[in-house]
Amino acid sequence: MTSPTPDALLGPADVRELAAALGVRPTKQRGQNFVIDANTVRRIVRTAEVRPDDVVVEVGPGLGSLTLALLEAADRVTAVEIDDVLAGALPATVAARMPERADRFALVHSDAMHVTELPGPAPTALVANLPYNVAVPVLLHMLETFPSIERTLVMVQSEVADRLAAAPGSKVYGVPSVKANWYAEVKRAGAIGRNVFWPAPNVDSGLVSLVRRAEPLKTTASRREVFAVVDAAFAQRRKTLRAALAGWAGSPAAAKEALVAEGVSPQARGESLTVEEFARNAEHKDAEPKAVGHEEKAPQ
Repeated sequence: MTSPTPDALLGPADVRELAAALGVRPTKQRGQNFVIDANTVRRIVRTAEVRPDDVVVEVGPGLGSLTLALLEAADRVTAVEIDDVLAGALPATVAARMPERADRFALVHSDAMHVTELPGPAPTALVANLPYNVAVPVLLHMLETFPSIERTLVMVQSEVADRLAAAPGSKVYGVPSVKANWYAEVKRAGAIGRNVFWPAPNVDSGLVSLVRRAEPLKTTASRREVFAVVDAAFAQRRKTLRAALAGWAGSPAAAKEALVAEGVSPQARGESLTVEEFARNAEHKDAEPKAVGHEEKAPQ
């Protein structure tokens, strides 16, 4: 691998100059906060344990700060960008600042929630500074759509990081915690200060590491069936599982029967169950469960 030039990464002045040239101002609507510190993006790459043979997919590359750091370390990088101007400019930025790696970069101009395939080899890692307002649904979509992704490191709002990595019994344990754990072992991997962003957000950020399970969760229930139980259990957090799962099971009595069969107290609440326990309860549903329509979102 050819070593990139020392000044290949974007610093604060580079980011502002590039944004000005493109007429770009970060928008709150898309949760855009551009990283302006080269040390931070290199730290993210190190924490993600990106290897020379990795094919990395990045969501929301923005002006390319993290993209360039990933290209230093990985075999290939595919960036998914929804913004028309940013998507149009990124290939030129890569070519100008890291020409020796430009042929290892691909851009997909799309909403990440609609991406179902990527060019080139299957991705082995996902590394991204996810927009705060769509972080959880995008993360879950990518993990479901691309089972080849073994390792993930995402930077999200600190509160969302806590929820993703929460264990059963925690006050912040909820839908994101259980669904992320369906796919992977999840843990907090560090904190990121506000001053490394432009504009500086009014919330702290955190890194979350997700290492895909070596083997899928052993259950006869489908992912959709398990997630339907999870959604129902957390739709009204203060309710007992007997009450919360009544609609899903068909009646409070049926919900109680399913819970008792798995050794779970009907008086327990959703935040006390592991993903394995949710899966076992899903197995007791004969018919296809109706989705409750509740998807816990990242805080705005």
